[in-house]
Amino acid sequence: MNKEIELVATAGFGLEAIVAREVKRLGYDDVTVENGKVTFKADLAAIPRLNLWLRCADRLLVKLGEFEARSFEELFQGTRALPWANWIPRDANFPVEGKSVKSQLFSVSDCQAIVKKAIVEKMKEQYHLQWFPETGPRYTIEVALLKDIATLTIDTSGAGLHKRGYRKLSAPAPLKETLAAALIDLSFWDSERILIDPFCGSGTIPIEAAMIGLNIAPGLNRQFAAEKWPIIPTRLWSTARDEAHKLIKRGQKLRIRGTDIDKEVLSLARYHARQAGVAEHIHFQQASISNLRSSDKYGCIICNPPYGERLEDKVSVEKLYREMGEVLKALDSWSIYVLTAHQKFESLYGRPADRRRKLYNGRIQCNYYQFYGPRPPQRK
Repeated sequence: MNKEIELVATAGFGLEAIVAREVKRLGYDDVTVENGKVTFKADLAAIPRLNLWLRCADRLLVKLGEFEARSFEELFQGTRALPWANWIPRDANFPVEGKSVKSQLFSVSDCQAIVKKAIVEKMKEQYHLQWFPETGPRYTIEVALLKDIATLTIDTSGAGLHKRGYRKLSAPAPLKETLAAALIDLSFWDSERILIDPFCGSGTIPIEAAMIGLNIAPGLNRQFAAEKWPIIPTRLWSTARDEAHKLIKRGQKLRIRGTDIDKEVLSLARYHARQAGVAEHIHFQQASISNLRSSDKYGCIICNPPYGERLEDKVSVEKLYREMGEVLKALDSWSIYVLTAHQKFESLYGRPADRRRKLYNGRIQCNYYQFYGPRPPQRK
């Protein structure tokens, strides 16, 4: 299949424009941005490339079709009309997932059952079989109903794209890798400047920054569901991985620091950095925000400090934010970026942000407060 296909990169709320920018940077210009997703036209080779390179998207889906469905009959017939056998082999394992928002067909389980039945009927017709063993590669199908419009997709990623492969151990309330990459993308940081995360936890922001600075494809050390699909030649995956290896900036020198008061979580951060292959580019240190110093004139602070969601933590967190404001006054030519759910952060910090952006850390609604420092002078 060499013809053009339609792909969907799903995105967390507030990250759609960033994902669209990523897709365009990778060479795909026919982009439509909607809530929670970016849709665009591409070829089969895009599936390996985008799975390897998308830093801020959640998943990459193949869009099979979209149609109005106000009844189960319309859902069945619309699904049955799609070219399932072009994608799904006769031994495929094809579970159906679903969601429904503001639609007459509100029973997700019933919609899943109808879609599964319609696909089986279409495949019986195509393959001249009455039964399918489902012992082969996995093709996770989703039926998404929004205002009576059904969209049918197949997931190419498998595990979510935030699972880079380097975080083998868990820490309390970890920041998703995709969100960390987005925080960096929204900053003015580049590989020539120092970057500090004074609340680094298990190291996600420093590690993602190092991978960006070294141009390491985030999916380079993991596998994807579509790698087992017969429709995508193995050579396309090999070509995409070879290209990614060649594009790594192996001689790049980075100055990235991660500090935290928790000694145990820092050991996780160092382990994760080794797993990601970026340990030599990040200096992790046990320290509190009050010890933050730098002789650099220009730099970036990107951080995700505690939010104080529990009542017993609120007083200490508000004290911490006041301390941040005092300590960071000394870095008046730095750019500072803070993600927090605390609604009074600016008043506690002592300065209004130059810009705020609403983002979600999991299910928690946050603001990304952006304080811009002056632009560093151009290097000669």
